[in-house]
Amino acid sequence: MDIKSFLRLLVTGVQKKDVPREYAELVENLLLIKALKIKDNLYKLDSKYRFGVVDISRTGTGYLSSVADERQKDLMIEPHDLNGASKGDIVLAKRIFSKGGRPKAKVIEILKKEFEVTVAYTKTVQGKTEVLHIKTDLPLTVAASQKALKAMPEGTVLKIDNYTSAIQEVLGVIDDPKVDEKISLALYNKKEQFPEACEKEAKSFGDFVDKSMYPDRVDLTHLPFCTIDPPDAKDFDDAIYFDVETTTLYVAIADVSHYVSAYSALDKEAKNRGFTIYFPHKSVPMLPRSLSENICSLKPDEDRLAMVYKIRLDPDSGEALHEELLEAVIHSRRRYTYDTIDLFLEDDFSQKRAIDDEILPFLLPLHKLLLKIRHKRLQSGCEFRNSEVRMQLNENHELIGIRVETETPSHALIEDAMLLANKAAAKALEKGIFRTHDRPSEERIDELLDDLAIIGIYTDEKRDNLYALIRSLQRNADEKGIREEVDKLIIRAQQQAVYDHENKGHFGLGFEHYTHFTSPIRRYSDLIVHRLLRAIKQGDEKTQKFILKDIDVVAVRVSELEREAAKVAWDFMDRKYARYAAAHQGERFLARITDNERTPIAHFEEGLLVGARAFLLDYDVDLFAEVKVEIVEVHIPAAKIIGKISEWLQENV
Repeated sequence: MDIKSFLRLLVTGVQKKDVPREYAELVENLLLIKALKIKDNLYKLDSKYRFGVVDISRTGTGYLSSVADERQKDLMIEPHDLNGASKGDIVLAKRIFSKGGRPKAKVIEILKKEFEVTVAYTKTVQGKTEVLHIKTDLPLTVAASQKALKAMPEGTVLKIDNYTSAIQEVLGVIDDPKVDEKISLALYNKKEQFPEACEKEAKSFGDFVDKSMYPDRVDLTHLPFCTIDPPDAKDFDDAIYFDVETTTLYVAIADVSHYVSAYSALDKEAKNRGFTIYFPHKSVPMLPRSLSENICSLKPDEDRLAMVYKIRLDPDSGEALHEELLEAVIHSRRRYTYDTIDLFLEDDFSQKRAIDDEILPFLLPLHKLLLKIRHKRLQSGCEFRNSEVRMQLNENHELIGIRVETETPSHALIEDAMLLANKAAAKALEKGIFRTHDRPSEERIDELLDDLAIIGIYTDEKRDNLYALIRSLQRNADEKGIREEVDKLIIRAQQQAVYDHENKGHFGLGFEHYTHFTSPIRRYSDLIVHRLLRAIKQGDEKTQKFILKDIDVVAVRVSELEREAAKVAWDFMDRKYARYAAAHQGERFLARITDNERTPIAHFEEGLLVGARAFLLDYDVDLFAEVKVEIVEVHIPAAKIIGKISEWLQENV
């Protein structure tokens, strides 16, 4: 159990017998300083204290966010009350009670540094070799002599042990583009290699499934399932089949829980990773590739174990009339890409194969029915336009191409099928891990409407129907040609979707019940949901209780890991953009202002910089204005592009 998970338990209360051995000393220290109360052998944090994560602003003021409840208001920490804590450290803080003003706290004890390591690089300053933090450029103290540091090439990238200040690993040199993935992973304490025990365990399952070994499973190998994924996909979580006569949708999901059992070496590692991390040129999987890309993956022309939701739909309304979970064996007939399916949906059958004669007769009617379901869903849910940048790298890991992907009918087809399965799974759970999304606060809606009013976007819709209000704003944005930009502002105004042990509904989707069931190869949350659904199906109450023990703590941790995985991917892309920008310093590129508060930010909209951020030297800027930005400076270690506006193309949207 990681320390955050244990601290969350201490907030609600932990029996003395349930304290893990590795945290016994911590508990004794907390008792000694009277931060913990003990009653009837139950340890519980005193209400005057808070466990939290420190963030520090540029002015040196600290802010403490609770590890127990993300919705708790942050406490401010004056610089003199930080007690040596740095950004990201996990601390015990004592609340400072005063009349009026913002709630404050002071750090009592640092419980854990943010990461065990810091990423830094060497730089010669006035004849001396300094070690600088890769993000802030602040000098670091390392346990190495000047002689040893000077022997290293200029710009050597180092991984520093935060507790001993020793150089733990040399990652490469900052001028080498291949060092970027090592930096991005190390920044968030991620690793690519699996422990040997995991690899051995994964390979022990072999390369194929013999369905005769699973007589208790439903044999669905006669049904022509298919998968629809990006062209570079290697792990296939989901496959679909639709019985047109009975309007029954089958959503088959890789049965990862059959192979990854609780407390196994594989489970421990998957729990620590939480998610697969996707780079443009590779992935860092949650599970070893012998599982994620082989025996678990629903590859074509192979028998595979699957958890299948069988959902009978009303042919007119699209309502789910009956939902049943099957432990099955399937045999996918065809692996499609989004592009191929889009051609079929446009009545272009130039790429049709013989096997498609078996699949298209159900895929095309399914598409029509799912369109009905989507239309109905969007009456009480949100739809946002969101393009995704796909990078292409050469052998030297340099940026050579950009592809901007937008949602197409094939994406919508698969998404809507998966939503039905996720809803069905959520409805089967009373307690577990749910994907929840809170309604935005009145304050955030006020801020959104004020921001949009400045650029001439208004609505007469009332607050009692936020969906209608959002649609009205989107129609206005469509007229001005800035729909995607406005959608991003609307998303920013909303709460972040998180994992929760209680079902609180999903505002964005407009669902009362929702969870993640469809990607257990790449998301640990889905793996837990699979285990729980199997225990419920089999009437195994003992296993259910076992899975649900401390499920609230697990849900919070999974949410954290999700954010970390996203940050790794974003940091890597920023590094590729920065290297390209450095080679084009002094040049001007089309951009649009996307943030005009504090340090204004523009996003480039042309060339290989599409999607990249530029931090502007300008201050008086209009939100969403179209401009030409000159690249003034690029800081490769921090992956930061500095620019200035050289031409205003469209000040008023």
